[in-house]
Amino acid sequence: MRKLRQVALRRGHQLPSDASVKRRIASWENGHSAPDDFYGPLLCEAYGLSAAELGLNHEGERDTGLLDASYPASPEGAIETVGLLWRADLNRYEPLLQAEPSEPAWNEASLRWLVAPEPAVPRQHQDGIRVGFGDVAAIKTTADMFAELDDRFGGDHARHAAVQYLSTEVTPLLRGQYTEQVGRALFSTVAEATLLAGWMSYDACRHGLAQRYFLQALRLAQDANDRRLAGSILSAMSHQATFLGRYTQAATLARAALMGISPVATPTLRAQFHVMEARALARTGDVGACEAALSAATRALESRNSDDEPEWISYFDETELAAEAAHCFRDVNSARQAVAHAENAMSGSHVRSDFFATMVLADAHLRAGDVEEACRVALDALDLGEQLKSARCVSYLAEFRQGLAAVGNTTEARAFTEQVGEHRLWVASEAHVSV
Repeated sequence: MRKLRQVALRRGHQLPSDASVKRRIASWENGHSAPDDFYGPLLCEAYGLSAAELGLNHEGERDTGLLDASYPASPEGAIETVGLLWRADLNRYEPLLQAEPSEPAWNEASLRWLVAPEPAVPRQHQDGIRVGFGDVAAIKTTADMFAELDDRFGGDHARHAAVQYLSTEVTPLLRGQYTEQVGRALFSTVAEATLLAGWMSYDACRHGLAQRYFLQALRLAQDANDRRLAGSILSAMSHQATFLGRYTQAATLARAALMGISPVATPTLRAQFHVMEARALARTGDVGACEAALSAATRALESRNSDDEPEWISYFDETELAAEAAHCFRDVNSARQAVAHAENAMSGSHVRSDFFATMVLADAHLRAGDVEEACRVALDALDLGEQLKSARCVSYLAEFRQGLAAVGNTTEARAFTEQVGEHRLWVASEAHVSV
């Protein structure tokens, strides 16, 4: 009992009373029930045994399904899979948290979404709770709150709390009773919240988990008949693929997003998809195609009407476009153009985005040979990101460290490293480089 409680506390859980836990254990020992998704992983860790060794073979079969990055075949499949993902994530199931992304899954998801038939009507659950538009609004408001925390403090700050909310509060709603109209709204809102969980997991560099969240979000958006949101989810997949060095897949995902929502695409969405393609093309070294995609993004954004855009894409403006362009020009080694765009990429209101833009500016100065200015800007980024819990931010610093090391042991570099030696993110980036 004591060992089980210690494991639960390490995972951030508080077990119920001793009497309640003893009743559960007695039930398991007598064969009347089996440990569920919550207690199973705790028992495995407490006793240092696998699920199979503890006789939890049904859980092992379920784990295999969790690790299979596939596009759900039905709305019911998406509901079942995303619920399992939330619970496994919440219980810190290590094989899932450490899972690698699947390259075929990106292609499969984009193709299956593009050729999907009419959206399926979510099956009614006659024994579930009744769900109305008020419930959908509550999910939206709560997800918006988590999105603000993610933007301000990074994906690892409130990710666990966001997943706990989804698992505890949203799962019963998905399995409830609702009209077709409410069901569409519910699926769209949960798709957006699951997309956020994917972004937070991506920011924490839990890439296999993030990909699985994106896949479930895409299926939910499909059955909500929300083509615009589905396109944005493919755009998120493209962003992740570029970060992971899968540039061909990233460009394909961005093009699939643009093609798939063409009849309902807004200027801002088109701009986002073009710029995701540009990010991938920049990494391949195709300067001409990258610049053409950036020009298309600029033209699209210039024609936007904010009143006609989805609320969730409102963040993508001229400042965001400048930040993306700065990444592109940095990656094609056009340092001066990267500097010019990065200097216009500071929003002053989005902490993590401003951190990324500042680090791109530092990288650009470094590539232009201005070591002193690069170090000054990197110091600004470290001060800005002191409150961020983001493995992706650490990776930006690790890349800068490598560039700084390549410059050599200059006076400016020595002074900078002495000054930032105690910064939390800088210390983390050292370990990141060593790996």
